[in-house]
Amino acid sequence: MDGSNILEIERRGGIEIATLNRPEALNALNESLVAALTEYFQGLHERHDVRVVILRGAGRAFCAGLDLKAWQNNGQRGRVHHSWSGQRKIARIMQLMRSCPQPIIGLGHGAACGGGFSLLLASDVRYGAPSLRMNAAFIKIGLGGCDMGSSYFLPRLAGASVAAEFILSGRFIDAQRAYRSNLVSEIIPEDELLDHALLLAADMLATAPMGLRLSKDALNRNIDAPGFDAAVALEDRQQVMLAMTQDHAESIDAFLNKREPQYADR
Repeated sequence: MDGSNILEIERRGGIEIATLNRPEALNALNESLVAALTEYFQGLHERHDVRVVILRGAGRAFCAGLDLKAWQNNGQRGRVHHSWSGQRKIARIMQLMRSCPQPIIGLGHGAACGGGFSLLLASDVRYGAPSLRMNAAFIKIGLGGCDMGSSYFLPRLAGASVAAEFILSGRFIDAQRAYRSNLVSEIIPEDELLDHALLLAADMLATAPMGLRLSKDALNRNIDAPGFDAAVALEDRQQVMLAMTQDHAESIDAFLNKREPQYADR
């Protein structure tokens, strides 16, 4: 692995593997890594040739959280201004991950703390290695436990009681508890994580491109839908729109003729 790239991107057809690459610092978030993640996820919004993203960390950990030494105020800004700037830069990454059209498969191993915890929670699918240990670390350093999307994601994924237990205490969640709490889909041996994610990504690539993008969009929107009727209304509109695409006609023809569809994203 080339250590010169703080965020290493590997392309495999319609899949990109994004690797946090500060292993000597347990991939802690410094300003350079935050900027690289922001630029990458922002760019994905216009890159429909990339259909699935796999997010992982190099070395012994996924991401140990904020690199506190790297965010010291240089004295040119007030304390509130400096803190607000850093806060918004990091939180923006989670917002971009949710709004980009590509499904994101997060691979957690070792420490996933604070901002690293939120990076995993913001992923659409999460697989964990047995070594995975996650926590909302913010409350352990004199801040609130609700940060970078944790108070949004945790109750929706694990329920209010589990969310309160971990957000209000900063306790670590090991891989087994994460699996039981629906925070990861499966526990996979660490050396098999990437291959497992690639198998899921391959299944995603077998779908029509626009159908995949709009399915992620509907899933995220319907988490916050005011009710069942609103969720169904969004699904109905998406299905009618997708039924008008060339890819839908291609999929029907392929099914009837017992062949693999050739999607053109049209």
